[in-house]
Amino acid sequence: MQEKTKAQVKDFLILNVGTLLTAVGTYFFKFPNNFSTGGVTGLSVVLTHYYPSLSNGTIVSVINIALLILGLILLGKEFGFKTFYVTIAFSAMLKVMEFLWPMTQPLTDQPFMELLLGVFLPAWGSAMLFNIGSSTGGTDIIAMVVKKYFKCHIGRALLIVDFFITIMTFVAFGPTTGLFSIVGLVIRSFAVDFFLEDMNTYKSFTIITDKPDAIYDYITNTLHRGATIYNAEGLFEHTNKTIILTAQSKKQGVKLQEIIKQTDPHAFVLITNTSEIIGKGFRGGN
Repeated sequence: MQEKTKAQVKDFLILNVGTLLTAVGTYFFKFPNNFSTGGVTGLSVVLTHYYPSLSNGTIVSVINIALLILGLILLGKEFGFKTFYVTIAFSAMLKVMEFLWPMTQPLTDQPFMELLLGVFLPAWGSAMLFNIGSSTGGTDIIAMVVKKYFKCHIGRALLIVDFFITIMTFVAFGPTTGLFSIVGLVIRSFAVDFFLEDMNTYKSFTIITDKPDAIYDYITNTLHRGATIYNAEGLFEHTNKTIILTAQSKKQGVKLQEIIKQTDPHAFVLITNTSEIIGKGFRGGN
């Protein structure tokens, strides 16, 4: 029960940190520069140009709440609490930032640097949310509805929608802002995947050693991970060897390397990065 509570607290913190990163990148860097990389925030950038009496935060809140109601009606139980919470929290954070730090112009005179921050911060936040089964709502809710009721390639459909929203910035703000927005859309598509892969990267170890006992003990009792062993024979000296196969998180991998060096400095170790592990103790395992 205690482990479950810790996991819930951790998820709650990730929900808030991911949402905050997305809100900060959007409010301080995307909105003041009129960068539109698709989605609800991109649509709000274009709409505020034609309806200046409305704020970006107001438009995002209205659209998100409308999509939230649509998701609850059409998806029911499939519409997770996490997405519901993040959608409300994201809109609320934007409104608070509008109240505390009104933005009438960009923070700096370096639009490309602000574009990078306006893309990478939300991409990092979104990746954190995706990693625990949540999202910032918006067009992601549309994707969930499309997935349930229609047979089509969701990613491609959303990319087309985002592309047309981005193209609208050419009409609203001119070619310079439009081109920046196109570049931002391309960077964003790679950035989310990069952050997601980095968060899910594990270290796969193949350890060939003469002194396996201390390594077994450390993996099992300290790292609380499993391993598979093979008995082998060295080709040149024909001595008995033990091969240990194990997968660890990046942090655990650093500790394991230190123990291997201390225990058997002559061990032969192969270490590879992997982001797809299925089994007990890992994503997809029991």
